[in-house]
Amino acid sequence: MSPEGKTLLNIVILGFGFMLMFTAFSTCGNIEQTVIKSFNNTDFSGSGYTSMSIIYGVFSASNLIAPSVVAVIGPQLSMFFSGLAYSGYIATFIHPFTWSFYTASVVVGIAAAILWTAQGNLLTINSTDVTIGRNYGIFWSLLQFSFLFGNMYIYFAWHGHVHISDKDRQTVFISLTVISLIGSFLFFLIQKPEPKSKPPQGLGSQALDAFRKALQLSVTKEMLLLSIFIAYTGLELTFYSGVYGTCIGAMTQFGDNAKSLIGLSGIFIGIGEILGGGVFGMLNKCNRFGRSPVVLLGLITHFVAFYLIFLNIASDAPLGPTNWIPVCLSVQRPSLLA
Repeated sequence: MSPEGKTLLNIVILGFGFMLMFTAFSTCGNIEQTVIKSFNNTDFSGSGYTSMSIIYGVFSASNLIAPSVVAVIGPQLSMFFSGLAYSGYIATFIHPFTWSFYTASVVVGIAAAILWTAQGNLLTINSTDVTIGRNYGIFWSLLQFSFLFGNMYIYFAWHGHVHISDKDRQTVFISLTVISLIGSFLFFLIQKPEPKSKPPQGLGSQALDAFRKALQLSVTKEMLLLSIFIAYTGLELTFYSGVYGTCIGAMTQFGDNAKSLIGLSGIFIGIGEILGGGVFGMLNKCNRFGRSPVVLLGLITHFVAFYLIFLNIASDAPLGPTNWIPVCLSVQRPSLLA
């Protein structure tokens, strides 16, 4: 196989590995608070919201050390061990304990930083200035399909269920754990690209150099300006990946289908991600007027989505079941559109 063919295959394998891992993890995040509310074990006092706060807090802090870890053990092993951590977090829902749930949250936060740093590294070393756009597009497209498959399973498995039984929960999370593990082992199929000539450097020097560069980058003017928008996208990601599905499942106005609609909302999020990526990608190429129209369209889309949510979802829905009557009587369609 030619070097270009080998690197393209690496990108496809990388995309499929992430698709499987995040089919499991995204589905887990979408349903975990609803599942926790249905636990029959009175000794369990964990919260999905607290868990996600721990994960993303540790994730943020660990980004400073992640480049050093990837520099020492390499991107392939970094992604594999991170994948095992993700699988372990999902597996805690099979037989949940508060201590294991929160411990796994810390571990997966560290793993997330290492995983995404390794992904960026692997994408870069398998690309050139000419192929980086194509390769990133292939990876991103495969990743977005992760929202579809897991949530499709939730929709059909939980259709008509008012309460999530222990058997329902265990069946779902055993399946998600296996899917995540398969994605993790796929990373071993990635072949090393042709090495580029560079002066030899010890592991300690590589780790220190990676840490120093991460610190230098974090205080540049460009990164400080971007940090405002990054913070907003973090809040938005937290809402649509963990909170919104819980809100839909808590709306008693949806009737017996409320729990299955969590999966359906995840499917629509995936469709929106795929369509949005395509539309904004095309607009981005038509840069006659710069990037401003792209940003403006994104802003308007967000306004419309959050306004529909404001009209149709109760303010106390994130905390538990609610009998609140929405503004729109046919509430399911606007909620899924949002």
